Amino acid sequence: MSTTTLLIRKNDLTSTRLETAEDAPLANGQVRVRVESFALTSNNITYAAFGDAMNYWQFFPTDEDGWGTIPVWGFGSVVQSLHPGVAVGERLYGYYPMASATVLTPARLSTSGFYDGASHRRELHAVYNQYLRCSADPFYTPDTEDTQALLRPLFTTSFLIDDFLADNDFFGARTMLLSSASSKTAYGTAFQLAQRPDIEVIGLTSPGNVAFCESLGCHSRVLTYDQLDQISADAACTYVDFAGNAGLRLAIHTRFANLKYSCSIGGTHVTQLGGAKDLPGPRATLFFAPAQIKKRSADWGAEGLGQRLVQAWQAFSTRAALAPSPWLVVQQHEGAEAVAASYQQVLAGQGDPRTGHILKL
Repeated sequence: MSTTTLLIRKNDLTSTRLETAEDAPLANGQVRVRVESFALTSNNITYAAFGDAMNYWQFFPTDEDGWGTIPVWGFGSVVQSLHPGVAVGERLYGYYPMASATVLTPARLSTSGFYDGASHRRELHAVYNQYLRCSADPFYTPDTEDTQALLRPLFTTSFLIDDFLADNDFFGARTMLLSSASSKTAYGTAFQLAQRPDIEVIGLTSPGNVAFCESLGCHSRVLTYDQLDQISADAACTYVDFAGNAGLRLAIHTRFANLKYSCSIGGTHVTQLGGAKDLPGPRATLFFAPAQIKKRSADWGAEGLGQRLVQAWQAFSTRAALAPSPWLVVQQHEGAEAVAASYQQVLAGQGDPRTGHILKL
């Protein structure tokens, strides 16, 4: 057997190549998982853009200096097992490389799943190391796998951002500014915020995505990036930055003298990323979802957090798939060349924001 992987040059995300290598034999305690489908969104581009700073390249290291594999969320089936607690044929949801297969070392097994105990992942955050058995996963239904792969990890972040903001009383602001408003994590956050009384949600986006954002019905207003002057300069506001656009961040910090908090989430504007030093107003602070998971697991217990997440997910995913105007239309791409082409499209920020890409190598 052999495995095909899409490799990305770390210092030039537009440079890719496909590599096929013969599979090494498994060691005792390992399993080989066929990666059957995975989602590719701007969230994965964020993983690449922050790959060194936040250790995303370390999950699936390559043998070649300067080249990495971007992690993705998806589904796989166990095709070989040398672990007594994991059976061939088991279907798993989790964090995979952009590859046709991967090897895991199951540890901390339970009825719900296990963690990858590989030595290179031990210091990485547990949230990304967990693999869930679909047979025991309360989120899972076979007919919604594509929606889960595309939206579940993003919505989990959306849920946690909304919860983090509410947990901090929105930092004394009642106006939330969301950049890259057409991105899935941003509109998941808007969906959650829209359910909170007295919170104004302003979506910021490019001109071509205004109509889409308005169709979601989650925003109090949708503005283009050059329409900041339509918001009162003395408005008490919090900036939730999904774009990572250094120029936009500076413009917001400069215009709004009453900016209460600046929350950095992602980097969908890859070509316009930049530092956040010497900004007027509050320091731009990176949001790290696992930290909020840890806090709420302590506050509510893991089961309590899970119940809240499942309830919120069911409401969001139902609306996202609702005919006749679904927020998400799935597009399938199969084969090495199709996967490489889809990556370039998502990297460039091209295409309909309603489209969700599901890939298979």
